[in-house]
Amino acid sequence: MKILRPCLVLTALLTVVCCVVYPGVVTLVGQALFPRAANGSLVEQGGKVVGSELIGQPFDRPMEHLEYFWARPSAASADSATGVLVSGGSNYGARSASLKDEVAQRIAALRATGVTGPIPVDLVTKSGSGVDPHISVAAAEIQIPRVAKARGMSEDAVRALVRAHTEDPTLGFLGDSRVNVLAVNLDLDAKKRVPPVVSPVASQFAPPPAAGSAAPPAK
Repeated sequence: MKILRPCLVLTALLTVVCCVVYPGVVTLVGQALFPRAANGSLVEQGGKVVGSELIGQPFDRPMEHLEYFWARPSAASADSATGVLVSGGSNYGARSASLKDEVAQRIAALRATGVTGPIPVDLVTKSGSGVDPHISVAAAEIQIPRVAKARGMSEDAVRALVRAHTEDPTLGFLGDSRVNVLAVNLDLDAKKRVPPVVSPVASQFAPPPAAGSAAPPAK
């Protein structure tokens, strides 16, 4: 009994501190100092939440949406019963035949849209989380001619939007400059909305097995 009582008291105390006090303090500080970030960095358009700056856009049929910048391929999928997004990587090894086939198909899709020269690796490989919202500046740059043509805009106008949504390395030295795909696509729609532009060879490119549904950024 002498041992049991302090154990129960300590358990109760730690439960209150760790499960009530600590989460409460963190929540209050977050809401007071960083309310937008604490609530998910949500992006609204016309009073409606259309996404988050922290979660990438899923495009399982990118060849049916030439008017948008394409994000990184994703291994994330939506649960058919609940609609909850299940994130994660593909777990393919470097010598995986499936990985090789997927990368080859993505390269072929980009070539079919007129891309020439080297293709940035982030456009043909999945991120570890499956929900990476950014692409490299180089990955955005090679998509500018396609997006500009699909929307009937000048390449300079599209490039200006890309620059407006280019984020500097974290703390000025961690990582590289990057482009938020959702933000630039929403801005494109705000400037000039167009109906879906489908590639003539879209049927030749099947969606990746684990992808979610194609989703333009807003309606």
